[in-house]
Formats: sequence, structure tokens, C-alpha cells
Amino acid sequence: MTDALFDRLSVLLGQGHAQEGFTPRGDWRALAGTPMRAAAVLIAVTDRPGHPDGPGVLLIHRPTTMRAHPGQAAFPGGKIDPGETAIEGALREAYEELGIDPALVRVVGETDRFRTGTGYDITPIVAVVPGGIAITPNPGEVAQWFEPPFGYMLNTANQTRHTAEFNGRRGDYIEILWQGHRVWGVTAGIIANLSQRIAWP
Repeated sequence: MTDALFDRLSVLLGQGHAQEGFTPRGDWRALAGTPMRAAAVLIAVTDRPGHPDGPGVLLIHRPTTMRAHPGQAAFPGGKIDPGETAIEGALREAYEELGIDPALVRVVGETDRFRTGTGYDITPIVAVVPGGIAITPNPGEVAQWFEPPFGYMLNTANQTRHTAEFNGRRGDYIEILWQGHRVWGVTAGIIANLSQRIAWP
């Protein structure tokens, strides 16, 4: 794994979070005063020097049998255990779900938290992992994993807005389509926020 991608992301993320006037989007279904549980996800950017599509990013589909968010595309992640930091929780979850060795993960930093309508306060952790890293999905938590180009996901031209209704309230959500995979809702919202923080060409 090279230093170039890590260094580039570190600079861009720092510059993005230094800007003023940007209000990160959240889940419009989240009601003020609702108790929130702390969670974290790992935005694992794969270092693929020379790849025609540039770096990738690791995403999963939840099994359709899961009680929460069945079948949806997501970043590896979940609830933060007592005594854990967001980074520790994201690394643990990525290991439990995809077998990603924490020793191979270079953490760039945290980005905008995302409050969900299901009661989670999610801290996304941006990190770099080697291209071709060994992946061993946990079948109880992962139905499939995929690796779209990082630049494709951050490109706002690929982020489509849709409107929905929930409990008599209306709001919008983001949808991103890539090779038959549908990324939407919370995960697409986190990506949309990140695309405003990282000025990726």
C-alpha cells in the first residue's frame, strides 16, 4: 500500500472540514429528542494504483433475513460497544463482517455524523486499505460485498434525489446505482455528505 492515497485523502478531508457554510444532511425521519445509540461505519477506500477506475470503496448488502435494514447496501459497521471509540468500533465491525485485518487499515479520520430515523447516531470513519485485501464475509451479516469506484460514488451527477413519505411527513433521500447495486437512504446520505467534504476530481 502506498502513502499517496492516504496523504491525498488526509489533505482533502482536512480541507473539506475546514470549509464553512455546509450543513450536512441527515435522515429527515429522525425526530428531535429521540434517544440515539452511538454507531460507526468504516468507509474503506481501496488503494489501487494504476487501476483505470481509480480507488474503490468497500460496501456490503445485508442479508434479507436480518431484522434491521434487510437486503440494503451499507458500509461495514454497527453499534459502538461500551468503552470503545468510534474508530475502534468501526474497525471491530469491519473485521467481524468482512474479516478486514485492523492492522492493514490506515485511518484518515472521522467525517460528518449522520443521525438516522431508526435511532442511530453514526460516525463514519474514512480509511485506506490495500487493493485486493483479503475479504472473508460473515454470512450471518453479509449477503454480498462489492467495490464500486470511490470517484463514481462521490460524483454528485450519480446521486439522484427522491421524495418519500413516512408517518405523514415528507422528505428526500439519495439513491446511487452502480452495476445493479442500489445504494440509498442512510448510506447514500453519508456518501453525499462526504462528496461535499472531499473535492475528488
